[in-house]
Amino acid sequence: MIQAILVALADKNTEITNEHLDELAFLAETAGIQTKNRFVQRLPQPDVRTFVGKGKLAEIKEYVVSKEIDNVIFDDDLSASQLRNLEKELNTPERDIKVRVYDRSLLILDIFSMRAQTAQSRAQVELAMNQYLLPRLTRMWTHLERQRGGCFFTFTTASLSIF
Repeated sequence: MIQAILVALADKNTEITNEHLDELAFLAETAGIQTKNRFVQRLPQPDVRTFVGKGKLAEIKEYVVSKEIDNVIFDDDLSASQLRNLEKELNTPERDIKVRVYDRSLLILDIFSMRAQTAQSRAQVELAMNQYLLPRLTRMWTHLERQRGGCFFTFTTASLSIF
């Protein structure tokens, strides 16, 4: 069975946070994911880089590595940079299993894609998934922007050479 942990930010009312995590656990169960633990961070607003603070991220990473968890589900929507930074932080080179980071919207879209029956519903879910992923694809291939490729042709009398 696929295992996950749940992560949420708490404001002053922890009862509402627990209700949101219960709902998120139910969504995860619907997607066939078993939740193992919950992590709650008290912050007035999400960290711009990783959504949670450095200490909480280290705690999450330690738990993920020790318990061999392969999914981390966040209660709120993550920005593209937060998603990328979290995956970079949580995936260590010594682990064979890649940790997948979900936010609430992605989890719901995955549930819809699993449950879509007709061609029309599958197309609608695929469209929604592409609209969700489009902003997250921005700047993914920047490591190639300085690459230049080209093909130079020289003709000789004997043969065609390609360099």
